[in-house]
Amino acid sequence: MPRVKVGTLSRRRRKRTLKLAKGYFGSKHLLYKTANEQVMKSLTYSYRDRKKRKSDFRKLWISRINAAARQNGLSYSRMINGLKQADVQINRKMLADIAVHDEDGFKDLCETAKKGLKGEKPEPKKATAKKKEAPKKETAKKETPKKEASKPEKKEALSKEALQDKTVDELKQMCKDKGITGYSSLKKAELIDTLLKA
Repeated sequence: MPRVKVGTLSRRRRKRTLKLAKGYFGSKHLLYKTANEQVMKSLTYSYRDRKKRKSDFRKLWISRINAAARQNGLSYSRMINGLKQADVQINRKMLADIAVHDEDGFKDLCETAKKGLKGEKPEPKKATAKKKEAPKKETAKKETPKKEASKPEKKEALSKEALQDKTVDELKQMCKDKGITGYSSLKKAELIDTLLKA
């Protein structure tokens, strides 16, 4: 049988471990045996702490909510209970974010929680109906100037020199406004020709 040398494979395996141990203190990044022990321990810690991170963040969110709730005259437990009584479904991550970045919004949530503790339920349908109506009016106002602005462009006489000064995107937009189809794959010279013919 031929002789098999495994030196290259062993070296490759050891290099892989030493690469993972880069930056470790003392011989833990130099000697294979100590480096291998530390890498195995480190991988165990990282697996464990990936799971533990979830509970760490939950603790952080709860402490932030508690601090903000106490400024508004509630404790954490009473606020969460009040929100449940008021049928407000919002998780602790969002509550903590609102507590940090939006004090007025969190104050409103505290008022809702207080009402929920008293047995009152808020009426969100009226508030959402007002919000939906407002954007429709704004969009109607925005559409009218666009139509007026597009009318003068159609009235202008198209000349080859004027079209060559424009970019390809502007030419494609002009084709779109005129209702020309198949303009997306055309080059600048072809776009100018089609606009002059139309």
